[in-house]
Amino acid sequence: MTSTTSGVDSDTDLPVIPAPRAPGCPLAPPAEFVGWREEAGLRRAMYQGQPAWVVSRYPDIRAALVDARLSADTIPDSIMPKGTDDHTPVMFARTDDPEHQRLRRMMTSVFTFRRTNAMRPQIQELVDQHLDAMIANGPPADLVRDFALPVPSLVIALLLGVPPEDLEFFQHNTTVGMNMKTSDEQRAQAFGEMYFYILELVDRKAHNPGDDLISHLVTDYVGTGQLNRETAAMTGVIMMQAGHETTANMIALGTVALLEHPEVFDRLGQSDDRAVIANIVEELMRYLTIVHSQVDRVATEDLTIGGQLIPAGDMVVMNLPAGNWDSDFVDNPEMLDVDRNVRGHLAFGYGAHQCIGQNLARVEMQTAFATLARRLPGLRLAVTPTELRFKGESDIYGMKELPVTW
Repeated sequence: MTSTTSGVDSDTDLPVIPAPRAPGCPLAPPAEFVGWREEAGLRRAMYQGQPAWVVSRYPDIRAALVDARLSADTIPDSIMPKGTDDHTPVMFARTDDPEHQRLRRMMTSVFTFRRTNAMRPQIQELVDQHLDAMIANGPPADLVRDFALPVPSLVIALLLGVPPEDLEFFQHNTTVGMNMKTSDEQRAQAFGEMYFYILELVDRKAHNPGDDLISHLVTDYVGTGQLNRETAAMTGVIMMQAGHETTANMIALGTVALLEHPEVFDRLGQSDDRAVIANIVEELMRYLTIVHSQVDRVATEDLTIGGQLIPAGDMVVMNLPAGNWDSDFVDNPEMLDVDRNVRGHLAFGYGAHQCIGQNLARVEMQTAFATLARRLPGLRLAVTPTELRFKGESDIYGMKELPVTW
């Protein structure tokens, strides 16, 4: 489905989503989101070059994400060609039910709480290995390059069955594909290169399967005719891309937030209570909300959200940072309160399309943050806060690098 957003405003007068975060408080959502929540109806903004309705209130976002009249099939034909033949790749995250649930069920066993929790020892080993190397090299270090990026990259590679030596290839193409300044042609090329790599890996796994997600898809579903090899490859690309980019940015940005709140960092390093560590991570996810765009839908028929009429064909974008800072969800949302109950936060989305890898991401972040705080209690920035460079131009908010010392 292709969006045909109707225009009711002059495009030149519309703000752009994702909106830049203020230089003075880069961890907080843009200040204008307060007004977007409080004004009647929904805000109009430019999103990926076209006008869209922006949903900024917590209850409206949750209602919209379970509304069957809003389709997840928003990828332009220039990025993801559509078709019905047996060799067309299907992007499961951009399908609607019942097809979405059919494809999603093929992967749920790999991402259960029990399965991902069983990976803790392997994840802990990777975390310790990278901290060992970083500490041995001595300060200063770039926490993004030396820790935040390689750990989740290796974890998702391990889960998918992608050789670790090919990670740099994925990191480069993911950066290109998720940069808001990237042209449609560049984005399509980056995505295509990753897709054809995984497609070749699918064929290799068909002849030599292992204990990994791609082998599971090939053996159990491609081999039985329930899934074509192209969709198996597309699923691998999505998992590889999302699985390392989001967690890596969250580890880096979360570390900045923890260093701004040293009492929380100290508590994290001194606690061996898994529930305490888990709640700190949940509050960090609510507080930072690094997915500040990408959760978009297109109306398949006229509907009303938050008192606003949305004509069929119009694009709708969920403003997750604004929703997670809505006082209708939590009191004093501007505070990092690691003792509050933030169950129901929107950092992983909501509804049928809620992030399938959330259990794995939680284990990675809990392990990374707790180990970092325990092993480097004297960790601090190696530059002034004003010198930090944030990835505001990316679909996923984060750090370009994070110079630290100890």
